[in-house]
Amino acid sequence: MYQTLLTELDKGTLIITINRPDKMNALNKDVIEEIGKALDEVYHKDEIKSAIITGAGDKAFVAGADITEFLALGKEGGAALARIGRENVFDKIENCPKPVVAAVNGFSLGGGCELAMACHFRVAGTNAKFGQPEVNLGLIPGYGGTQRLTQLVGKGKAMELMMTADMVGAEEAKTLGLVNHVVAPEELLQKTKDILQKIHTKAPFAIESIIASVNDAARCNPHGFDNEIERFGSCFATEDMKEGTAAFLEKRKPVFKGK
Repeated sequence: MYQTLLTELDKGTLIITINRPDKMNALNKDVIEEIGKALDEVYHKDEIKSAIITGAGDKAFVAGADITEFLALGKEGGAALARIGRENVFDKIENCPKPVVAAVNGFSLGGGCELAMACHFRVAGTNAKFGQPEVNLGLIPGYGGTQRLTQLVGKGKAMELMMTADMVGAEEAKTLGLVNHVVAPEELLQKTKDILQKIHTKAPFAIESIIASVNDAARCNPHGFDNEIERFGSCFATEDMKEGTAAFLEKRKPVFKGK
């Protein structure tokens, strides 16, 4: 179905593996287009409850963009490249109503770091390395990296990392708040699956509302508090809210149906 991706549905989680290990899973137009199509599946197929994005092989999650595609671009072409990628992939990940988690194996640099940061959170192998080295090419991040890195690690550290092009290892990335968990590489995928299986037991509408509300906060949306109230109220109209409260009072586990 895909030329640059491998996909597998496992217990409701679509595992999207970028499959260009000989190119360190670098992002090119084909990869961007196909990730966008895979995300459309996540959005629209009921049997998919969440997604994991990872890279093939043991060296790289995504080691950056395919620089060969940059050479012929001018100002308008560069802006269009960034805009298309952001709209079709990066923003689509961030705004997905279902959880999308990055399982970061190896190098996560440039567009790869931006791809990981667009996910709702990140789990890293001990071999993971993160960085935004675009300044070495006379560029800046173009897929939302200047915004999302600042949201995650704060202004000062984001400034330093982007201006020096320095990489940080998995443990430092965890300390900075860039990743949630660090595990042995062989445990990476299972750890990420386990977290998502726990999330699958929760009410889907509540999960969707959490994603939207936290995104409001990350973007400093002035209507974030009002949106939270609106979504809180909407939860009361769901069967899952009635099931959740009944289960709590009856001292049993709830069985949510996404209604």
